[in-house]
This record gives sequence, structure tokens and C-alpha cells, in this order.
Amino acid sequence: MYPRSEILFPHRCVTALKRLRGPKWQELATRIATLPETHIDSLAFALMMIRMSKCMNCDLGSYKASLGCCACARRAINAHKGSDAVLIRRFEQAKEELLEYLQSINAQVQEDGTVVTR
Repeated sequence: MYPRSEILFPHRCVTALKRLRGPKWQELATRIATLPETHIDSLAFALMMIRMSKCMNCDLGSYKASLGCCACARRAINAHKGSDAVLIRRFEQAKEELLEYLQSINAQVQEDGTVVTR
């Protein structure tokens, strides 16, 4: 029996990543965990984790999927050899890319940070 696995990084797994790195990372993960899934920062964090965990190459019959998404995400963060500053920068880059994409499709980011598509 496989643990609960989605196709892409699920927001519910952010909590499992909080204590894996230093204070800056903990601050980011704690903040993201409190946000709704539709918040621009949650979406950017998910994009970053999708890339780091290589979710696009996951197959529900694979070993990675058998671990579950949260375990896979923890492994990806623990395996990261760079500093927390590098991880924070990856998050910021993902957010910039996401904002560019949203602008290209005429989506809006509301004042509370949630994304609305038309």
C-alpha cells in the first residue's frame, strides 16, 4: 500500500519541511504553511519544490511515489548542498517566473496575495 501521493508537490507537505534547515528556511516554510494554496507565495514555493523534487518525472508506480510526496520533498531539501540563502533565492526566482506567467495570461494577484484567473 502506497502512502498518499499526488502528482505534484502538495501544499500539505510544507509543514514537514519546516525544521530541516536553518532559521531563514524555517521562517519561509512556516510562513508558507500558514498561507492558502492559492496564494502567490504558496504557488511559487510549490513550483520550487516541484523542480527540486523532480515531480514531473515521478510515476505513481515508482519508488519515489512509494515514499510519498512529503518524504520525497524532505529528501530533496536534505539533499540540497547549497545554503539556505540559495534555497530562498530559488523561491524568489520561482515567484518572479510565476508572476511573469500570470501577467502573460492576464491573471491577477489580489491584495491578499491570492491568484485569480479569468
